Parts: sequence; C-alpha cells; structure tokens
Amino acid sequence: MSTELKSLKGSRIMIPAVIGLIVVGYMFFKEFDPQIFDKLQFTWATVFWIFVALLCMAGRDFGYVVRMRVLSGGQLSWRASFRVIMLWEFTSAVTPSSVGGTSVALMYVHKEGISVGRSSSIVMTTSLLDEIYFVVMFPLLLALVGAGKLFDIPDSPAWTHGIAAVALIGYGIKLVWVMTLGYGLFFNPRGLSKLIFRIFHLPLLRRWKRGAARAASDIIISSAEMKSKRPRFWLKALLSTFLSWTSRYWVVNCLFIAFFAMDEHFLVFARQLVMWIALLVSPTPGGSGIAEFMFDKFLGEFIPIAGLSVALALLWRLVSYYPYLAIGALVVPKWFSDKFGKKNEI
Repeated sequence: MSTELKSLKGSRIMIPAVIGLIVVGYMFFKEFDPQIFDKLQFTWATVFWIFVALLCMAGRDFGYVVRMRVLSGGQLSWRASFRVIMLWEFTSAVTPSSVGGTSVALMYVHKEGISVGRSSSIVMTTSLLDEIYFVVMFPLLLALVGAGKLFDIPDSPAWTHGIAAVALIGYGIKLVWVMTLGYGLFFNPRGLSKLIFRIFHLPLLRRWKRGAARAASDIIISSAEMKSKRPRFWLKALLSTFLSWTSRYWVVNCLFIAFFAMDEHFLVFARQLVMWIALLVSPTPGGSGIAEFMFDKFLGEFIPIAGLSVALALLWRLVSYYPYLAIGALVVPKWFSDKFGKKNEI
C-alpha cells in the first residue's frame, strides 16, 4: 500500500475537524453575541433554504459522479463512481489544500478496475475540466460584478490589495496551465512531455523528477485517450463539471437567503471563486480554520446581523465540509480492507 494512502488512516480524520473547531471556537469567543438570536426569525422558509443548500451539495456530488462515469466510458458503475468521488472528497478534506485528493485519486480509480493508463487519463481530464471552469467563469463574473466590488473588502485595505494580487496571479497561473496542458494533450503531447522532463531535471526540482517522469508519461497516454473522444463526450463532461462547481458555490447563497434577504448573489458567488484561489495554498487539511476565517473576511459584509457571520461560517462548513469526514470514517476502512487486503496488496 502506498505511503500516501496509509497517511489517511486513524487520527488524520480528526485533525481537520479539531483545527476547524478551534478556530471557530476562538471566533465565537471573540465576536459572537448571543443576542443575535433575538434578531433572527426561524421560519419554514429558513428550513426550506437550508434544505436547498443540502440539495446543492448533493448536486455537486451528483455532477462529479456523472463526470466520473462519463470519463470512464461507462466502465465504472454508478456505485463505483460514487465510491471514488467520496474517497476523493474525503482525501481532499484531510490533506492540505495544496496537496488535495488528486495525488491519490489515480489509485482510487485504478483499484475500481480501470487500467493505470486510463486512470491517469481520467484524473488528468478532471483536473483540466476543473481549471477550464474557473478560467471561463472568473472573467465572466468579474465583468458582471466589476473589479471594484469584487476586491473591495470594507475596512481592510491590506486585504483588498492583497487578495486582488493573489486572485490575478492565481488566475494567470491557471490560464497558462490550461493553455499549456490543452496544447500538450491535444496537439503536441511528446513536446510537453519532454519539456516537463527537462524542467524537473533542474537542480532545484530534481528531487521530484520521478513523479514528473510519471506525469510526462501520463500526458502521452492521456492524449491518445482524449483525442479519440467525440464532441458529445466533451459536452457531457463540461456540463457535469459546470453542475458540480456551480452547485458548490450556491450553497452559501442559499444559507444567506435562509436567514435574511440579499441581492448581491453574483458578487457572493464571485467572492467564493476568489476564496478558492486563496485556499489552494492553505497548509491546513481541507483549509480547516483558514476557510472559516476567510468566510468572515470575504463574506461578512453581506450579513446584516452583527455577530451572525461566525455562526454562518460554522453552518457552511457543517453542510459543505464535515459530512465528508463522516463519510470517510465509514467508507474508508471497508474500502481499504477490500482493496488492500492480503490478497489485493500491491
């Protein structure tokens, strides 16, 4: 069994939960005012919109499952596709955001009966599709809401300038990555493969040359796989990607509507794209602690009730993050036993 997979067992499940709860606890101690409950009205509309938020999370996972099945050409069953996505989400929840679940996703797909070559193609394609979503949606939303609104964090000029720089640099990196990977996969896979191999032979990057060599090989395999697909295949893959990410970001909007009226839906949506870039460099598992803090900073201005921001940040994570820790605690042990028992050990 790989070292990366072993690291997902045991106490690793508790680390992100503890970090997140410590940060939220501190924020509650510092900012929370019990009198906010006197200003809140819990109605059937509140229950309805929280339920819609849960449906959005279901839509996110459904889109991922559909995409996994499409990319596998139907070779993965619905059940196997769901299992891979849950394992992938769990891994993302218990590893730093800069690592994510992609590093072991290939193993998950392969262990469900897909060849290593096709597994590499599937994982690489999901990465490309996710980046395409961001590369397309970010400028559209920026044009819709305006850069002034998007990056203007009230009472925090340092944050305003800092986050604008991070977002634009992050977008530039993603755009270059999509263009480079797209060119390599569809037009010149051997050229991109050689470029990666040479870059990771530089002295500062040589320690990662083995992984780079594998990635270079995966690009050639994935290219042959992708170029054989018809437009209908790509349409399904793109639509399921759009469903997943859009559903993910509408969760916050639904939670806001549950407690108060708001008009800036697209601005809240766009702010979450910016948060996603910042969380990509988070050193904590699943962005624990940092995500809650950024929620307060980036979205607090849209919450008209003083002191409610911290509670909504916790509710947001309870809906969109902690369920994957619980699912992982239930699914991972059995999956490890089935796939990495004595007879199945790699």
